[in-house]
Amino acid sequence: MIVPPFLKPGDKFAIISPSGTVLPERVDGAVRAIENWGFKPVLGEHCKGEYHAYNVITHSAPPEHRLSDLQWALHDPQVRAILCSRGGYGAVHLLEHLDLEALARDPKWLIGFSDISALHAAWHRAGVVSIHSPMAKHLTLYGSDNETNRLNYDILTGNGLPTYNEPPHPHNRTGVATATITGGNLAVLMGLLATPFNIIKPDNILFIEDVAEQVYQVQRLLYHLRLAGILPHLAGLIVGQFTKHRGDDTSAMTDMIHDMVAPYHYPVAFNFPIGHVERNVPIVEGATATLEVTATQVKLSLNY
Repeated sequence: MIVPPFLKPGDKFAIISPSGTVLPERVDGAVRAIENWGFKPVLGEHCKGEYHAYNVITHSAPPEHRLSDLQWALHDPQVRAILCSRGGYGAVHLLEHLDLEALARDPKWLIGFSDISALHAAWHRAGVVSIHSPMAKHLTLYGSDNETNRLNYDILTGNGLPTYNEPPHPHNRTGVATATITGGNLAVLMGLLATPFNIIKPDNILFIEDVAEQVYQVQRLLYHLRLAGILPHLAGLIVGQFTKHRGDDTSAMTDMIHDMVAPYHYPVAFNFPIGHVERNVPIVEGATATLEVTATQVKLSLNY
């Protein structure tokens, strides 16, 4: 996997909205945070736009305009990082049109999560690592020196990759695995299964999260992975936060996932701080990860 060049003071840092519409004040907050980091924020033309498709889906702009903003950021040699303002829905519209050869020739950092999982899949297909992490809202609400935002800064500037030490969970399965780490929003990534953009693969450490998907819906997705021969052959599984499902009964979701992976033998870590929550730690997609699950802690180390 290609690691993009690390950022230097004054580098251009693009903000685009490849999926849903974003509150303009959150873009403004992200601009301030990026300036505090010492970089030069530049906005895609349609970053603050609003467009209604089929009278029910809200995007920042029509697909061709969202694509033009992303292609602009990819082809401008002075842009060294791309922050997606938010998720929502719509990144999948852009995948088949992206110039992945240009990305591989001049790799740039991509930052985002949720629906942006589709773009992480494109970066992975191009052979370039990317950062699954919070976006404009988090930068606006918590500032440039918040824990997760500071970790992003360290990754972007080459100050090292994070190691996470998290508390145990009753459903954890102990063990150690070292493999490529990929993942993101489970529903988004499942929509890419059996396409050239699939990143849910056997022998990887997979991390998953989701929002507003009910327990039976997530179980259906996991059965798909089981029947496709992927779930039994992971190197490890990191279960992030599954939020806003019916009743917010987290035990029902974790019990179901625990039962789905019970027949297998790889390490499994539950309740990891990834997803639609305040503490949503950065994961470098495509990095080499070591997942160590013991009775007393979960340790996740990232390396290139």
